[in-house]
Amino acid sequence: MSAAACAVGRLGDSEDWIGFAPSLEDRYDLVVGHHQAVLVAAAAQADDLLALAVAYFEEALAEPPEDLAATHADIGVLVRHVAGGDHDGERAAALGEAVDAIDDGLAADVVVSRLVRCMGTSEEPVARLVRRASELRLSRP
Repeated sequence: MSAAACAVGRLGDSEDWIGFAPSLEDRYDLVVGHHQAVLVAAAAQADDLLALAVAYFEEALAEPPEDLAATHADIGVLVRHVAGGDHDGERAAALGEAVDAIDDGLAADVVVSRLVRCMGTSEEPVARLVRRASELRLSRP
């Protein structure tokens, strides 16, 4: 990890949070932290990043630590990064629409529906984040 992590929300009733951080390898890491510290990070998949964006706009997770809280602009950059990846024509078009919705400040439910259409899995976004956080914690040395 090369830059500060952004927290999207807390996981359940714990002080642990989930978020993202840019990496030196021109990618993003999925990050699990506790209070102000990053506990574990690993390369994020596109659907991980989209699930974080969905959780942000749905306000589906408990409030993250204030000093680390992701902003609308942070999420816009994150989704723009996913859109810049290698995608088929249909997914690329859907990602472009999601970026436009975020940039235009459309209603959260509109943004969420566009983001969900971009995901390559039918797994519910918050369930995916909880699962991935658990996997990351288990992989911790």
